[in-house]
Amino acid sequence: MKTIRIIILILIIIGIILLLTQKFWVPKLVNKIISSEVSQLSVIKVSNPIPKESDKIDLIRVDTPFPNQIINSPVVIRGEARGPWFFEASFPVVLTNWDGLIIAQGVAQAKSDWTTDNFVPFEATLTFTIDKKAYSNKGTLILKKDNPSGLPKNDNSLEIPIIFAGVVSSHYSHSNISFESE
Repeated sequence: MKTIRIIILILIIIGIILLLTQKFWVPKLVNKIISSEVSQLSVIKVSNPIPKESDKIDLIRVDTPFPNQIINSPVVIRGEARGPWFFEASFPVVLTNWDGLIIAQGVAQAKSDWTTDNFVPFEATLTFTIDKKAYSNKGTLILKKDNPSGLPKNDNSLEIPIIFAGVVSSHYSHSNISFESE
């Protein structure tokens, strides 16, 4: 019975010491756990990469506009795409505003023989009107692989974020942080 009391007393003392010193050891333990989880996520990320727009660089490359470029109307789109991106020497191009509404659409035309697996230069011009008081000055330029079959397995596109010039809105953003005026 005496040994049980001693063991309980020792456990209580250890508990009190841990409680009083937690501000020193808890942050270190939490950081160790977080860094361990981050390194495990890095392994997962490397072994199972998520496809990104940059992975399409072997299919289509855009020279202008570049991502997050400020654009005016009309905007000229230039670049190069592999022959299979085209059908009958063209592919669709769409411009959307901040909430995904289409504000312009057109066709990119091949500038040389498109019946090849090599890169072929293209050009398109889109004319659009944007509400100068829109919520956001951001939009997306979408270059769609032409898909005359209509089969979803043949769909592909490249999306490029853009910024509309002259939009004075109540919403401002920079990187992944956004600010709203009161």
